[in-house]
Amino acid sequence: PNATPQWICDWLISEKLKRPHWGAKKLLDSFTRHFPEAKKPADSTGDLILARAGLVQPRKTKRRMSADTQPFGECIAPNATWSADFKGQFLLGNQKFCYPLTITDNFSRFLFCCKGLPNTKSAPVITEFERLFEQFGLPYSIRTDNGSPFASQALGGISKLSKCWIDLGIRPERIKPSHPEQNGRHERMHRSLKAALQPQNSFEAQQTFFNQFLREYNEERSHEGIGRKTPAECYEPSKRIYTGHIEPYDYGDNVEIRKVKLSGEIKWQGKTYYLSQVLANEPVAFEPYADGIWHIYYRFHLLGSFDAKEMKIKSATLWHKQPNECKRCP
Repeated sequence: PNATPQWICDWLISEKLKRPHWGAKKLLDSFTRHFPEAKKPADSTGDLILARAGLVQPRKTKRRMSADTQPFGECIAPNATWSADFKGQFLLGNQKFCYPLTITDNFSRFLFCCKGLPNTKSAPVITEFERLFEQFGLPYSIRTDNGSPFASQALGGISKLSKCWIDLGIRPERIKPSHPEQNGRHERMHRSLKAALQPQNSFEAQQTFFNQFLREYNEERSHEGIGRKTPAECYEPSKRIYTGHIEPYDYGDNVEIRKVKLSGEIKWQGKTYYLSQVLANEPVAFEPYADGIWHIYYRFHLLGSFDAKEMKIKSATLWHKQPNECKRCP
């Protein structure tokens, strides 16, 4: 630190005080963007400058959870997979609960949305996704947990929101219950949001704070997982354009088609079975799979299976279904 110009030390200390949740590496990456002509100190020097200023907190160590051995679809490019979740609700100064909806791109870590909502109902979430689809295009899949409004207790976990995605050719990916590490990059963003979070007095003021966090996260905060670049440097919009038009789906041959009633029921082999009211007036396909077993599809999405011996419909649990394992996946 003695060989480092004092103005650089002062700048690092000043920025650390503004962003206490940033470490030396992120501050130094920001320094380079602000002063591209100046010689950047080494990472270890940055650590020493902050430590001598008393601005380094000992890191708490946690026992790491072992990752699940079955991966999801590969995140090899922007828009291959988006992630969505609600950050834990908190009270605003006006004593109303705020539920932050967050949506990111898994590859670039780009934060599309940090929207404070008064609840987790489907309608405002669908509206927010439509806005993002218009601005950034369509991803190939969206990864979420199994909570509302992303999933439901209906057959195949289908919900109003996930049906909208399926209609647009987007695969819903659901992590296993109680396994947030399967959406680890999104959870890491949530930790950054939690560290920076400052509850405001109203939804308007809170959204202003979220917008500032989003800009800083995308344009100023570097990420080691993407070569110490910012998400904005790594993200590019999807080539899959959103038009709002839903194309008819061709189930092909060798299937039996049933139209779902307004009650959410279908008639199959002389009996009535409940699927979901979300699918009212939509065609579903029964495809023979094995002796006495039929797979039930809504478009490419496997809802469940019908067992002719037991005369029962069982819901599918496709937490790890790979696109190349699903012949109907787009």
